[in-house]
Amino acid sequence: MLFKTRGLVLNTINYNDKYILAQVFTESFGRVTYMVSKAKGKSSRVPRSLFAPLAILDMEVEHQASRDIQRIREARVDAHLYGIASDLTKTSMAFFLSEFLTRVLRDTSDKLIFEFLDQSVQILDMTEKSIANYHLVFMLKLSHFLGFYPNLEEYRDNALFDMINGEFVSYQPLHRHFLNRQESKVLSLLARISYENMHHFVFARRDRVIIINRITEYYRLHLYDFPALKSLDVLHELF
Repeated sequence: MLFKTRGLVLNTINYNDKYILAQVFTESFGRVTYMVSKAKGKSSRVPRSLFAPLAILDMEVEHQASRDIQRIREARVDAHLYGIASDLTKTSMAFFLSEFLTRVLRDTSDKLIFEFLDQSVQILDMTEKSIANYHLVFMLKLSHFLGFYPNLEEYRDNALFDMINGEFVSYQPLHRHFLNRQESKVLSLLARISYENMHHFVFARRDRVIIINRITEYYRLHLYDFPALKSLDVLHELF
């Protein structure tokens, strides 16, 4: 049966000499693996070139719940991401986010998450100001949709952030998953950060590295099977 859906490309891998497998987070079905032909030519209804990380596509797809791998009948660009394609820093950010989302997103469809991803990717593409803090905003906002957004509003001087319970506390937790006082203070600043004002926040490189590492640790504590992110080192070098 054929369906029309939008999708955001997460990644692609070689399957054999004729096909690649593309993981796409779709508006209608959640994360889906599609088989895409490597054949080139203007007549192709599913050009392989469309499947860049974070590309947003309009697709006509076959979907059968019993299949692990689905097929795309037709695909075209939904939003042209010229800014990401032409800016090495944005391209690197896109590769990081595609790896991150591949680890985070599940098979269940969620239109609110899809709309958030759609809007966030287009903000990344269009912004002309610094994106050094973009991934911090993105990861924090996404945690809200996933159900474990941290309470960053209740910070007090010398508080510690308890990563298990997602809140600031005045005492040292009985477990080891907490931020020290300096890290907690830096984290508290993120309560006020957004896509609109992220360029106004200036973090020392060391502080930014610590915070992004702690946010990924926070995800690891709250999600099953969340491994280390290989592309994170690239962002550490860029910012």
